Amino acid sequence: MTLLESERPQLSPLFVDDLGRHGERVAALTSTGSITYAELEDRVAGLAERLGIERRLVLVRAANTVDALVAYVAALRGGHSVLLAPGDDASSGQVLIDAYDPDVVISAGQNRWNFDERRDRTVHDLHPELALLLSTSGSTGSPKLVRLSRRNLQSNAASIAEYLGLTPEDRAVTTLPMQYCYGLSVINSHLHAGASLVLTDLSVVDRCFWDLFRASGATSFAGVPHTFDLLDRVGFDEMSLPTLRYLTEAGGRMAPDKVRRYAQLGARHGWDLFVMYGQTEATARMAYLPPALTGSQPQSIGIPVPGGHFTIDSPDEDGAGELVYRGDNVMLGYAEQPRDLALGATVGALHTGDLARVSAAGLYEIVGRRSRFIKPYGIRIDLDRLERLLADDGVAGVCSGDDDLLIVAVEHPDQVDAATRLVAVHLGLPRSHVRGVCPPELPRLSNGKPDYAALRRHATDIGTPGTEPATPLLPPDDAGHQAALRAAFVDVLGVEPSDDDTFVALGGDSLSYVEMSVRLEQIIGSLPRDWHVTPVGHLAPTAATRRRLTVHTDTSVVLRAVAIVLIVGTHTKLWQLPGGAHALIAVAGYNFARFQIGASTMAASIARLAVPSMCWIAVVAAWNDKYSWANALLLNGFLGRPADHWGYWFIEAVVQILIPLALVLAVPAVARLERRRPFAVPIAAAGAGLLVRFDVIDLTSSHHISRPHEVFWIFALGWSAARATSFWHRLLVSAMAVAALPGFFANTHRELIVLAGLLLIVWVPTIPLPRLGYRVVAPVASASLYIYLTHFQVYPPLARLHGPTVALAGSVLVGMAAQLLTQRLTHRTVFSRGISRGSSVRERHPGRNASQS
Repeated sequence: MTLLESERPQLSPLFVDDLGRHGERVAALTSTGSITYAELEDRVAGLAERLGIERRLVLVRAANTVDALVAYVAALRGGHSVLLAPGDDASSGQVLIDAYDPDVVISAGQNRWNFDERRDRTVHDLHPELALLLSTSGSTGSPKLVRLSRRNLQSNAASIAEYLGLTPEDRAVTTLPMQYCYGLSVINSHLHAGASLVLTDLSVVDRCFWDLFRASGATSFAGVPHTFDLLDRVGFDEMSLPTLRYLTEAGGRMAPDKVRRYAQLGARHGWDLFVMYGQTEATARMAYLPPALTGSQPQSIGIPVPGGHFTIDSPDEDGAGELVYRGDNVMLGYAEQPRDLALGATVGALHTGDLARVSAAGLYEIVGRRSRFIKPYGIRIDLDRLERLLADDGVAGVCSGDDDLLIVAVEHPDQVDAATRLVAVHLGLPRSHVRGVCPPELPRLSNGKPDYAALRRHATDIGTPGTEPATPLLPPDDAGHQAALRAAFVDVLGVEPSDDDTFVALGGDSLSYVEMSVRLEQIIGSLPRDWHVTPVGHLAPTAATRRRLTVHTDTSVVLRAVAIVLIVGTHTKLWQLPGGAHALIAVAGYNFARFQIGASTMAASIARLAVPSMCWIAVVAAWNDKYSWANALLLNGFLGRPADHWGYWFIEAVVQILIPLALVLAVPAVARLERRRPFAVPIAAAGAGLLVRFDVIDLTSSHHISRPHEVFWIFALGWSAARATSFWHRLLVSAMAVAALPGFFANTHRELIVLAGLLLIVWVPTIPLPRLGYRVVAPVASASLYIYLTHFQVYPPLARLHGPTVALAGSVLVGMAAQLLTQRLTHRTVFSRGISRGSSVRERHPGRNASQS
């Protein structure tokens, strides 16, 4: 049963109630025609009748068209609660439909209505004053909505019409989306004044927009800061627009210089500039700067709109505090779920979240945003103030980031270094903590505001190992390269290096070696073989390395990538090429020789291998009875049950080799001997290992090719390969490998793969790869540990469902994702300890250089 007209609650008056009073005046124009207020009234009345008098929740897919305007006005006229959704984004609209279950969905089609009446009466409890629901983002269809009353809409429309001096002769062309509160306020205020709307979705960079502007006799248009950037590009200052009366700017702060310039341009051409301030939570507008003051007070938001009032909450010593607004246009409150639609006013005063102060002239100035702060090194940084600092220095920049990284995006590549340097110096931050970027186009929301989340993603992408920056982070000069080098050390090791520091001296190991080499290759080109023990101050690019089409990649990096692919491919039965894990044992010995300095750095390196492995295996053991606590403790070979899985033998073997070596090398006499006889010590260790290999020392056990004492000789030969400095050294290591491998596995293919790996690290220091190949190999090598850890759980279901090829690819991708997740989880801790760690490393190893290593 529907409500009788007499049973309807009395609604507050609204400007849409009697549009017919404006008669034959033009209400809206398009490129194809116009509609008068009388005609608009007839169309609105017809649709309102179809909607009925029982209040329902009506979703309108917004667009700058006559049909969408009719739907919006008709729903308001009928007293319904209107939910505006983007008309050009079906996914956003569907999010709102799923979240709020509207009773009616209206879309404006080509000369017809798409009227989806989902039920003839509402299932919602709608507050009598609830008139409009807008997304807080203005464009994304966020389920969090602003609840606006009829009084809110009426108050703000009348206020805007008053300070703009709107008359029926005014004619505004639409430049913003209808569902965005700023764009909707243009519509509401002009309907309130009986003025006209020129409806279009054309951009200001489109010549047809300006043809329509002139043909329609438009008198105004609205813009966000980005709109004015576009106006600069199309030569707006040279345009002849005789009917233009004023421009409005809101939706974000425009640089004072640009405000002043447009005010002066308007003074020359006979139009005004209104700088305004608002939020969806205040229906639209809260303040405006009278045009007479834009030239002298361009930094100000001006005075409250008629009917509004500001206060400054808890001002500091400079008079700055949170800006609080009160007025009839302050929202009822937020809605985050359908039951919130029944609520009345839950907000009395609007705490804007903006920090403001009152100038000597009695005008309000925004000086920052409470939610736009980051705190690196404990330094509180206001990103909005930082953007103003850049603007004052002539740099158009957008700032984003978090406590770990400050991102400065500029529009011109030649401003990247200037912006980075300016910000770092002004804030007293290390250059490594500031990333300057120049994306092809600054990411923006559909309402024109900067998309800070997209900017952070862009900066993260260009800083990810294995990807090429879209734009160089710094220009190719020596100072820029050194700054980028230091940034790489901070990102990877959490240490701010000095010129005398080396990668090894700062605690670098085989796990961070690949990531660091990728970063440095992007900065200086192909790396020298001994870059890891070369002082940072001596790492410099050459023109030749930058021009090469190939990258001379460390052989151990290539072997790590190839070996892990061989391992996973063999397990998935894509091929039968065992031996990858034993080749990695040799690579582990090779890297041990290059990165061990002393007991403390060795302990840290062991922890970086053991801790994530133990954590992962513990999780696996919790739900898979093939693994036990002995697996998680990396002691399965000693304490495990006979039926326990041996999949992680490789990690057990490496850890159980490294721990005794660390203890032995912690003995000062042994450490001195190793430094004096860098090749003799490992080759003697290899000889001792071969005594076990050939059963001279009988330590026979189950899984003999997987136990640390059985494979130690392979590790020691890799160690010896790294210490080999002459032809005869390399020949001796090769001869020992050729003599020891046959018969060890009773599998010729496996023996040949391990032998090939050993001979490569002995004789071939680097392998040339095409740059594209390097971009594939390096990330796989970097993630080899995580691929190995996770692939035992990933490949079985993928192989069953999709075959071995998909199982291999999926295992690699999951491992890379696991590495990335681990890095992100640990980065904050590493970075917070970076400065003290760097200084402590230098205290332990003053002047550490290549010869000392």
